Amino acid sequence: MIRISDTITIEDWELTEQFIRASGPGGQNVNKVSTAVELRFEAERSPNLPGPVKSRLRRIAGRKWTKEGALVLQVDETRSQARNRDIARDRLKDMIIQALRPPKRRIPTKPTLGSKKRRLKAKKVRGEVKALRGKVDPGT
Repeated sequence: MIRISDTITIEDWELTEQFIRASGPGGQNVNKVSTAVELRFEAERSPNLPGPVKSRLRRIAGRKWTKEGALVLQVDETRSQARNRDIARDRLKDMIIQALRPPKRRIPTKPTLGSKKRRLKAKKVRGEVKALRGKVDPGT
């Protein structure tokens, strides 16, 4: 069981861990021992996560979210199976904590009067420069 907050906990039945062979450092040991972990969290079926948190978690997870509604994390950073398992669980916890915070509401702003005047002045100057690029009248 992973405790996220006072109200949210992830039960063991919601998590599936599978150990696979890792790439990277490990020498000959990397071909013999399955040290990488693939953590699968059934987020869509989780009764402990509220709906808005699930939708934010889906957006945060990106490609790690499957069509079935599961969140899949793969970790093969260290040579230790136990350490990789802890890292995967920490990442899951961090993602859920990030999804718990609702996004800040954007307050629309208007351009200041000074910025409007500066923009119009710059346009006028630019137009005058371009007006001077016209053909020269040979009569004058």
